[in-house]
Amino acid sequence: MRTSGLAMCLTAAFGFAPVVGQEPAVAETQVAETPVQAEVETPPQQPTAETETPKPAAESADEAKIAEEPAYVRVHEVDGKPNALQTATVQFVGQPGTRYDGAIVDLVGVVHIGQDEYYTELKEQLSKYDSVLYELVAPDGTRIRPEDLEERRSLLASVQTGMKDMLNLEYQLEKIDYMAENFRHADMSPDEFVEDLEKRGDSVWKMIARMLGAGIASQAKTGGDAGLLMAMFSGEDRPKNMKRAMARQLVDIELVTAGMDDANGENTLIKGRNRKAFEILKEELDADKENIAVFYGAGHLPDMAERLENDFGMKAVQTTWSDAWDLTRN
Repeated sequence: MRTSGLAMCLTAAFGFAPVVGQEPAVAETQVAETPVQAEVETPPQQPTAETETPKPAAESADEAKIAEEPAYVRVHEVDGKPNALQTATVQFVGQPGTRYDGAIVDLVGVVHIGQDEYYTELKEQLSKYDSVLYELVAPDGTRIRPEDLEERRSLLASVQTGMKDMLNLEYQLEKIDYMAENFRHADMSPDEFVEDLEKRGDSVWKMIARMLGAGIASQAKTGGDAGLLMAMFSGEDRPKNMKRAMARQLVDIELVTAGMDDANGENTLIKGRNRKAFEILKEELDADKENIAVFYGAGHLPDMAERLENDFGMKAVQTTWSDAWDLTRN
């Protein structure tokens, strides 16, 4: 396997690649209705999650090391050994005196392949929000029906499905109920995606080239393909060893997302789609929704966090970690 091929697989599985190239029959397209107002509840703490609150600026070497850990996805270790690949839910609250004073927006990070119990817990968590804004490059209002997934024919779908089978994991679109009443589509349409690329003189192929370059840099930082190649031929423990090898590379969000930017520091895949998602978020907040989830691939969340702080006057108050991959079992 060439490094470029590996980088593409990792970025696709991790959620950096948009879900485009689907046949029209993949999803039932409806006009997205405003979710029914629900009683505001705080999302439940998950049994496999750890909850953290922000700390003051690091003053010691240990605290500095903690501060450098990835904010939205990480490999959690127990006794120095990899235990789980985890994704974060980071809760933001509107600050006093701002337009959205007291409103809650949770950035709910997700990886697109994970273990069954991970998605079961996410479904329960997402059911508690007034509104859940979800990603999918598709016509406005698209809903994903489980029965339509069998008809998917895109390259991305094939990569993600192949990876889930190889790693003994499940596929997000098959496990999350996108027909839930409180779900609202909050992403670009394919036409908007192409238009955003073209107005900056960019293209899908240029973007892929930048992504692959960033992936190669990430590979160099994490030791290259050797560990993954060894894991692929490790016998009956292959799924566990491959998950461990891949998890380390998946956590390096900042390096890979930075490599997506064009010469002006812009990109469609992350920043363009995030702008569209936050137009929908503003509509929901202006409609007095007070407890909202933005449910996106973890690679989108660093940019989203900056937007919440700078444009919405919100502050992160709590982080909850969920186990996406158990790195102790096949």
